[in-house]
Amino acid sequence: MTTSELPRNVAVIGTGVIGNGWIARALAAGCRVTAFDPDATAPERTRAFVARAWPALERLGLADDADPEALTFVNSIEAAVQGAELIQENVPERLALKHDVLSQLDALAAPGVVIGSSTSGIKPSDLQSACTREPGRVIVAHPFNPVYLLPLVELVGGEHSTPAVLERAQEQYAALGMRPLVVRREIEGHVADRLMEALWREALHLVNDGVATTEEIDAAVVYGCGLRWSLMGTFLTFHLAGGDGGMRHMLHQFGPALKLPWTKLEAPELTEELIEKVADGCEHQAAGRSVAELETRRDAFLTELLELTQKYWPEAEGLQGRI
Repeated sequence: MTTSELPRNVAVIGTGVIGNGWIARALAAGCRVTAFDPDATAPERTRAFVARAWPALERLGLADDADPEALTFVNSIEAAVQGAELIQENVPERLALKHDVLSQLDALAAPGVVIGSSTSGIKPSDLQSACTREPGRVIVAHPFNPVYLLPLVELVGGEHSTPAVLERAQEQYAALGMRPLVVRREIEGHVADRLMEALWREALHLVNDGVATTEEIDAAVVYGCGLRWSLMGTFLTFHLAGGDGGMRHMLHQFGPALKLPWTKLEAPELTEELIEKVADGCEHQAAGRSVAELETRRDAFLTELLELTQKYWPEAEGLQGRI
């Protein structure tokens, strides 16, 4: 982890699962965090969240000055951004609400401070449209849950953003231990969520059509494609499928099958019957374990998997650039 661009003071606006994940990651990197959330129970929830996340963060490695107590809750957005060197907004995915919060942040933050939005689907130009002071510094900074462990963050600039803004953001998020991917152009859903949504739609169809249960579909991912994806991703996995001829041979040999009607591009109708099938299946898989118990199991697995990924994919450093 580098320290030259580490934002020593981070403001976090909205402390749900994603906001709390950002808080835990920033604290582990040695930052001081100032948080704002209108929910009166937020400070208690956040401190409990950080306490649960800290053992996994300790295993991955904390900054020398990491302190889980370096967190302050304040009663207003204005107080939250005082002295902030990086601002992370995490309010619900409603554009009107995003506009209200981001316009305040843009008006109150010190000049040049990057304002990242954790939105999973809204384009940055739409976010910037409510800001009048420095709209270009409002960008998408989309992480993945759990934010304190998963390093990917998609950075997307809007029509007002300059390369300098994205470069600054890239350096700051990398200093937090993230692996920033600067997306070449804005698009709804960015990159990773569009890929996950395609698989999610197919999975819902398979459950809806009675082809497989939620448990069987998850097993297909866990014991099949997911193992390969965690090291190689999609394209390099298929490159190996072509044998010595690599991707070129694979596409010539299997490319015609891409036109076969295997896939269903639209999501199925979300009927009550489908909701019950999916929910019942997940509850069966949970086998009586609480969400907190499943999160602890997940975190233990992810810390070991991240160690393996870093061992076998050192070239992942190259991800800190554009895709």
